[in-house]
Amino acid sequence: MTMTDPIADMLTRVRNANSASKDTVSMPSSKKLTELARILAEEGYITSYEVIGGEPVDTLEITLKYGHKRAKTIRGLKRISKPGLRVYAGKDDLPRVLGGLGTAVISTSKGVMTDRDARKEGVGGEVIAYIW
Repeated sequence: MTMTDPIADMLTRVRNANSASKDTVSMPSSKKLTELARILAEEGYITSYEVIGGEPVDTLEITLKYGHKRAKTIRGLKRISKPGLRVYAGKDDLPRVLGGLGTAVISTSKGVMTDRDARKEGVGGEVIAYIW
């Protein structure tokens, strides 16, 4: 069965596992989902991620991160650009999440990157998600 929006599925799985205080969450893997997991790890929202080879499709396993007394590191995840309504931002119009405290994930011509990196590179692109 094909999935209409695998990025929204990934964000929902991470959001549900985070609210249930699970240690790990797994999902079908793709290049874009792996890049999204890389950004989550670089920004410190998750501990690690791993792509596990499988026969029909590879599996992406994400290890969630918690603070003192299981305090959640990820406060919120929101999908912005959807298959029915794509949202693009130019280099001068890149969004700031919570005044710079959160992270916007942007898909640019130079790859998937955060809003801060896209500002440094001087590129715009499709706004994939907000993380805070």
